[in-house]
Amino acid sequence: MTLPDQMQAIDPAEAGGPEVLRPVERPVPVPGTGEVLIRVAAAGVNRPDVMQRKGLYPPPPGAPSIPGLELAGEVVALGENVEREMLGQAVCALVAGGGYAQYVAAPAGQCLPVPDALTMVEAAALPETLFTVWTNLFERGFACEGDTVLVHGGTSGIGTMAITLANLFGLTIIVTCGSDEKVAAAKRHGADHAINYKTQDFVEAVAAITDGKGVAVVLDMVGGDYVPRNLKCLAADGRHVSIAVQGGAMATIPIFQVMQKRLTLTGSTLRARDTGFKSMVADELSRMVWPYVVEGKLKPLIDCTFPLAEAAKAHARMDGGDHIGKIVLTVA
Repeated sequence: MTLPDQMQAIDPAEAGGPEVLRPVERPVPVPGTGEVLIRVAAAGVNRPDVMQRKGLYPPPPGAPSIPGLELAGEVVALGENVEREMLGQAVCALVAGGGYAQYVAAPAGQCLPVPDALTMVEAAALPETLFTVWTNLFERGFACEGDTVLVHGGTSGIGTMAITLANLFGLTIIVTCGSDEKVAAAKRHGADHAINYKTQDFVEAVAAITDGKGVAVVLDMVGGDYVPRNLKCLAADGRHVSIAVQGGAMATIPIFQVMQKRLTLTGSTLRARDTGFKSMVADELSRMVWPYVVEGKLKPLIDCTFPLAEAAKAHARMDGGDHIGKIVLTVA
């Protein structure tokens, strides 16, 4: 296959609002050792992309300046030490950057096959949230069948993925949302309980739902003053897992409560983890979760799609906060 030298990409020269996301020409990447070159069909839009656009979340060393952490497409070229069978495969991939483009180089170990049960748009919306929820709710949070968990941002990409996985793995899931419309959407998607945090105190609501027992795990993307409130929601030996700090990076922790209830506070970021770790997670997902994908039992909730050239509109949609599920860019 003859590949072009140049491609269309979104690679803003300066930080700013959605308007900085304009199409530009960039060289087509060359896959390195252990990498594949993917002709992108669709790319997911995530909150870290927004933070990068604003200049608040720079790419890790060695990552492309082009935003985009997840995508789906066809493998069109191979780097060294990659099995030849991958050539021509439809895959979705988690990357450290570069998804908002016609071509992207991705570590082969971070690719998963796209089964017939998924469209390319659906496949592109899976990796970032699936890797994040799996590693944090199930691995760091040790959620297991029969547990009740609390997840904030119930209609976000993370929230809707958490609901899906909770239903598949026997968890009772409580989510918080910012409107009655989103509460209803979360329940339609499979949440056992949904709380409008603007009209209800979620600490009191969780206590009522659990008969005062609390939840086994809180998956938190807010931080700030939510953290001490989250700890009140935890049962004895509960786990608090932080994955973002949208409400503030500092929190006051009631240490004696941590001691009394034997709580565990942990958290992680995914983007800067090395290829070995992400490949290990991909392998675990291929064994534990991907059979549900193949059967059509695990699909992302899609809010809307925009062409790559309209990435600014996609980010404006995310900035507005009205989306329910994933926003995806389609690439010609």
